[in-house]
Amino acid sequence: MKKYFYIMVGLVTIGLSGCKKDFLELSVNPNTPSVTTPQFTLAGALKVASDIVNINYPHYGVWAGQLSPSGNYVPSPQLQQYQFTTDNYQVFAPLYANLTNFNTLETISADASFAKFRAIAKIMKAYDFEQLVDNYNNVPYTEAFNSSKTLFPKYDKGADIYADLIKQIDAAIALIDGNASATSPDISDIVFKGDMAKWKLFANTLKLRLAVRGKLTATLPASGDANYLNASVKAATQPGYTNSDAVGGQQSPFWRSFGFDQNGNPTGNNAYYRANAYELGILTATNDTLRARAFYAAIANDPKKIKRVGIIFGDDSAVPNAGTSAIGPGLLKSATQDGILMSSAESYFLQAEAVLNGTITGNAQALYESGIRASFVALGLSADDAVTYYSQPIANVSWAASTNKLQAIITQKWISLTGYGSLEAYNEIRRTGYPAVPRSIDSKAIGTGLPTRVFYPTSEYQQNADNVGKEGTIDPFKSKIFWAK
Repeated sequence: MKKYFYIMVGLVTIGLSGCKKDFLELSVNPNTPSVTTPQFTLAGALKVASDIVNINYPHYGVWAGQLSPSGNYVPSPQLQQYQFTTDNYQVFAPLYANLTNFNTLETISADASFAKFRAIAKIMKAYDFEQLVDNYNNVPYTEAFNSSKTLFPKYDKGADIYADLIKQIDAAIALIDGNASATSPDISDIVFKGDMAKWKLFANTLKLRLAVRGKLTATLPASGDANYLNASVKAATQPGYTNSDAVGGQQSPFWRSFGFDQNGNPTGNNAYYRANAYELGILTATNDTLRARAFYAAIANDPKKIKRVGIIFGDDSAVPNAGTSAIGPGLLKSATQDGILMSSAESYFLQAEAVLNGTITGNAQALYESGIRASFVALGLSADDAVTYYSQPIANVSWAASTNKLQAIITQKWISLTGYGSLEAYNEIRRTGYPAVPRSIDSKAIGTGLPTRVFYPTSEYQQNADNVGKEGTIDPFKSKIFWAK
């Protein structure tokens, strides 16, 4: 098993390397010190949570029509032809390993004075478990951390897990509200630096995501910036990233994976993932030139450095890298950039949809336009640029010109999730059908439509065979996540 380790403020946690070990073996983490503190555990687990979501999902970015494999490489059957196996695209073990860290944080924070640590652990367990459901549907949940009693945990229904995650978030918010004088996480909280009011905004927004996607009738707070992530508050890690290739990766996770090493050399992902012609075409057709230039870099052989060229996914005669666009400067800012957990733009689009379907109250148009503005600003563009853009009388751009309001919201959310939010972008396509992203044109592509899910990992079939076997035969084009269209 190939692996590497993150060392963060004294805590050693499981790294991300396609590790195939079953999560049960990791439930007692041999790399975690036998004696630790909530501060050490919190900092390391938050860092790994950010690493997972920022590094592991480029295949979803490709299938979502945002990225495309480079013409410099031999076509990948698992990516381009959808011929992936139980060994491909696995986040099962990394997510459970880090969930063990957050579960440990709950245990060592049992004292009332550490209530704020326990609240953060509950919120982040919901964040990680949601990813497991969104990748695999049914997964171990109620027996996931009972290795002393249950060596082979049963699988719980994805819909049941979603419902309980909302209860866990509510419990976390209650802990925050009821323990104002508890010990502050301070700098060990590499997301909000101990600001529990901001953790409540994140918790509410995560709860909203679960409720909207899972069609749950949870009681949600009223709409507006006072309750959700907003233009001033996003959820992102910042432990003090530096331009260093030291063991564990001290660069920001997205930069480390898709940018450049400390000597300025492009990473493998930087060379491999290029602009997808589908999204670039949509941006061009709607005069979204500024975001196109932020998402995608100018092609190398354009002396004016203004031309952006995408690749039609699956085209086996694709133009080499010198003639296609890499990931752009609006996403690749620096080695020290934040690691995004959830953006302000996503929060606004979630609120807009929730208002549209009557889940919460508010002004759907104002929230929709706030989401577009937040997307522009996050890329280093101005709010005025966004206003100019969404004032155009074009469907899925202008609110007034969009007869299908849900399609407009999801299309703009999909655009805003380019780069940092590949999993969420693909989730929304599977949930709503928007936008209508085309399949790979590779003549050897199998199946029909887009993949609906990935397989459970090989390790589960080897080590938890009876329980995973009860899930039946997984068909990556027919087996769906419970919330999927």
